[in-house]
Amino acid sequence: MTDRPSDAELRDTVDYTAIARLQDTYADLVTRRAWPELGDLYRPNCTLHLDTVTNPQRDIVGPEAVGEFIGSAMERFEFFEFVILNRRIELRSGGDVDAAIARIFMCELRQDSGSGRRTTAFGLYRDSYVRVEGRWWFSDRRYRSLARTAEPDAEFDFDVLPWPDDL
Repeated sequence: MTDRPSDAELRDTVDYTAIARLQDTYADLVTRRAWPELGDLYRPNCTLHLDTVTNPQRDIVGPEAVGEFIGSAMERFEFFEFVILNRRIELRSGGDVDAAIARIFMCELRQDSGSGRRTTAFGLYRDSYVRVEGRWWFSDRRYRSLARTAEPDAEFDFDVLPWPDDL
């Protein structure tokens, strides 16, 4: 009996690590507000399905449009940090070795420029990934808000939003 991992285990480790790096790069990019770099992570037709629960759902297609949307939403913050809290990556989605899915539970740490008020928002990304020419990309993203700092001045009280029925 050998203690060496099989070729399949090694491939899974490489793929898992590549997707985790892609997710980490996204968190870094958002924190730095480096919107042009989204084109290095998102397929050109990648759609962000956005559900904040308290506003109408909307779809944003393509890295440039996603960057413009998130960038304008973040303009009011003098401090913003995107933090991945937990991730679950499933390889070979639908039996395809070049497809994967994942859940990312995340939070945003923010401070408003005008008031100096600190807020926190929690959310869930349900992502699809595709490997093209040996490289993993975001191919579809579904975001759902889960909780956010209560109004007006509560720092640690949260408005907890309904969880998705299919979770």
